[in-house]
Amino acid sequence: MVHLDSIRRLPPERGRVTACARCRPALTLLMAAALAACSAGPDFRRPSPPAVSAYTAAPVPAVTASAPTRLGAAQHLVAATQVSAEWWRALGNADLDAWIDQALIASPTLAAAQATLRQARELYAAQAGATSYPQVDASAGASRQRMNPAALGQAGAARDFELYNAGIGVRYRLDLAGGNRRALEALAARSEYRRHELDGARLALAAQITSTAITDARLAGQIAATETQLQAQDEQMEVTRQRVALGQAAASELLALRAQTEQLRATLPTLQKQREQSEHLLAMLAGQAPGAARVPAFTLDRFTLPAELPLIVPSELVRRRPDIRGAEALLHAANADYGVAVAKLYPQINLSASLGSQALSAGALFGGGSAVWSLIGQLTQPLFNPGLPAEKRASLAALDAAAANYRVVVLGALREVADALRALDHDAQTLASLAAADTAARAELDSVRQQYALGTASYVQVLVARQQTDQSRGGLVAAQAQRLTDSVALLQALGGGATRGADDPA
Repeated sequence: MVHLDSIRRLPPERGRVTACARCRPALTLLMAAALAACSAGPDFRRPSPPAVSAYTAAPVPAVTASAPTRLGAAQHLVAATQVSAEWWRALGNADLDAWIDQALIASPTLAAAQATLRQARELYAAQAGATSYPQVDASAGASRQRMNPAALGQAGAARDFELYNAGIGVRYRLDLAGGNRRALEALAARSEYRRHELDGARLALAAQITSTAITDARLAGQIAATETQLQAQDEQMEVTRQRVALGQAAASELLALRAQTEQLRATLPTLQKQREQSEHLLAMLAGQAPGAARVPAFTLDRFTLPAELPLIVPSELVRRRPDIRGAEALLHAANADYGVAVAKLYPQINLSASLGSQALSAGALFGGGSAVWSLIGQLTQPLFNPGLPAEKRASLAALDAAAANYRVVVLGALREVADALRALDHDAQTLASLAAADTAARAELDSVRQQYALGTASYVQVLVARQQTDQSRGGLVAAQAQRLTDSVALLQALGGGATRGADDPA
């Protein structure tokens, strides 16, 4: 350790510090700062985008299957570079649009993410203020002391006296190895991570509300289909009861029909419970208590299936998805942390200077002969500290972990897009088959009704055909809702649009 320490009291005839003396500390700082032009550790480089050009091994059809039913139109995949900022509006449901707009304002989840982002930015500002600029402090004090000349081998009695002092001090750590700059770089990267985290929270909130609204609409349709089916079975039970009374049917037939009807009736409370839970979830997502919220009554007939869906190439996807950008920011922070650990192995220079006055009375504090100044430079070089190399190795391991985590996030994003693309095609085919089955069931019901009108079929046959039609209707409702859900899943997997709030800088 090298110490350069000089403290001097100016002579009475020079009770005023000259301009040259005042500039000397500043010149020293400027010369030292000119030497600090490097930063330890490697500079961060953005990871290369995925080398793949497609999401799936087999080509994905550019146009899905279609069905002659609501929400059964074909969907086209269109090459794009971005997704609409308010992508959920493509579903054409005004109640959904209004609910999401309200949730983006009132959601406590987003409020927490916004506060965390502000905290990260303020931490960066605090660290920048503490390390990028010299620290200047003003001080003033007074003390009462006793001096005994005998302790110094001099004659005389002990006496008391007061000592007053006032001054200004400047401190600065010269960032020779760039450790402070790397630390600020790490904080800036973590602030960027919090911003992408907020974007991801907005995307997840909009997607969850949309999916829950579609689920609510599906449950409403299934409840209506179940109630219609129960009505038909109740009628069939009444007809069977009359046939048993007339001796035209066995009692076991009535018992079997009653068991079937009650089993179907038992599914109705479960559907109603699930719908109520979806409404409670919608209220919570919008920042409202379930008991106070007025959740819209979502139905499938008020949704529109997007005719076109964007498809972003994998190399562009990694530049848009908030979770991938967040993982990249954490990788950047880990790289900067490694630079901080490396910088600790190099010399550290601390500079400080002070200018003030000392006097035995308050009145003479700023008089001639009271001025004092000091200039201190301290150079520290670690010689034996086993913990510093270990800290460097730990930072390097953290950097490797962040790089691996980035790859995991990218692979997960590619998988989600691949799953959504395949689901679009397969579920469109499922809806086409169910629509054909529904058309056949309705045609059979019409045929049985005509036969009943001609007297060649019984009313029981009509009720059975009606029951089959209601059953196919329930499956059709679920398939229609699934196509909407697939569209939402693809838009979410592609990173959604730029849902950043107006208070967040780009």
